[in-house]
Amino acid sequence: MPRNRAASRAARQGFSGLCLVLSLAVSTATAQSQVVGGDDGRLSAVGQLKHWAAGGWRLGYGGLRPGGTTSGAARLRMPEMPPAMRLGRLVAAAGARRGTGQGASQGDQAAQVVSNSSLSGYMDFHFNNREHEDPVIDFHRFVLLFTHSFSDRVRFVSELELEHSLVGPEDEGELELEQAYIDFLLTRELNFRAGMLLVPVGIINERHEPPVFHGVERPFVDDVIVPSTWFDAGAGIHGEVGQGLRYRTYVMAPLDASGFTADQGIRDGRQKGAEANVRNIATTGRVEYVGLPGLWAGASFWRGKTGFAFPRIESQATVGEVDARYRVGELEARAQYAHVWLEGMDELNRALRTRGGQPGANIARQIRGFYVEASYFVLPNPAPREAAVFVRYENFDTQYRMPAGFQRLQQFDRDAWVVGFSYYPDPDVVLKLDYSVVRNQSDVIDEPNSLNVGLGWWF
Repeated sequence: MPRNRAASRAARQGFSGLCLVLSLAVSTATAQSQVVGGDDGRLSAVGQLKHWAAGGWRLGYGGLRPGGTTSGAARLRMPEMPPAMRLGRLVAAAGARRGTGQGASQGDQAAQVVSNSSLSGYMDFHFNNREHEDPVIDFHRFVLLFTHSFSDRVRFVSELELEHSLVGPEDEGELELEQAYIDFLLTRELNFRAGMLLVPVGIINERHEPPVFHGVERPFVDDVIVPSTWFDAGAGIHGEVGQGLRYRTYVMAPLDASGFTADQGIRDGRQKGAEANVRNIATTGRVEYVGLPGLWAGASFWRGKTGFAFPRIESQATVGEVDARYRVGELEARAQYAHVWLEGMDELNRALRTRGGQPGANIARQIRGFYVEASYFVLPNPAPREAAVFVRYENFDTQYRMPAGFQRLQQFDRDAWVVGFSYYPDPDVVLKLDYSVVRNQSDVIDEPNSLNVGLGWWF
């Protein structure tokens, strides 16, 4: 089918999906958020770390300047964290209804315990219309986050995610424990963390709630090169030094090279904390600078041996990444570059072809990807009158450099243009529409374009 006719058909079929999502957006816009601060408008050192560890920056009106003052011009802002439904209120009300005496005392004690626990979450569902395929609608993610503060210095954070609405032996859904860790908050400069952790690589992997990025789907680079959501068991330290310099560094379970592929790179090598093999541990870390209004810049790494499934093969993966986000006026820009070096892939390819059940194994020794994105808030007023248009260019190649004796597969050298808009009927609810034009270097295999509509929210 010619591309112009396919695009026209995609637009017509997508209109019905857009109408459906628009109708639901009105009924969903109920959550509220606010800029975090104490009675004097400033964040304490420990409080700042606690809020940052659980929340992170997001798109929206308002923001924080050094010293705790707010600015309507700054779009990077912190939500109230935990963005919670305070369960303790229900217990306290129950205790009050019981009156005074022993019953009331027990209710107060229960309220004190439960008030330190919070429930939050995010959800999104999508309408996707890819060329040459039937359109689909998918409740993509249903995520709940449970937190509990044992004290001002010890707290628990968890994230449980259901993808594609159901899980079964013949279904594509997944139920995953993406986070479950204990934070020991000691000082502004040094804190400890252990449990199920998000790998601190890239923009999206740690901050992937729907209102914080443009586009219905996550960027291709953050799916194919940086395999978000990337998480595993581990432990490490984090903190903030100087004026706005933050760091995180962990030891974690490594990747499993037997899951590496030519098209998805290292994505299927994630062990996800399920009886993960730790014969060799991996190290990872990230530094971020947020000391200037409107600027967020970071660099990340991950390194570890990956060949435990093939003991005679010495394979190792190293991931390096840099990124930046900046806003001036109503214009916002972000960029990211990620590069993966894979050692021992010649031996791994031969082993996968002969013993691993992958006769076409053709894993590269280097993969890389980058994207640049610009967005402009055409309706810069507070919700429900806030909307942005955006354009993003991505280039991602999982066959960038090949081991000796292996040929590149041109269909996996890809780039994409994504254009669309994001509309916020509420600061915590976003309606998205985009069109993706994807190309590769193959003369035989085409990449499908797609029209996408999505609705996402967090609370």
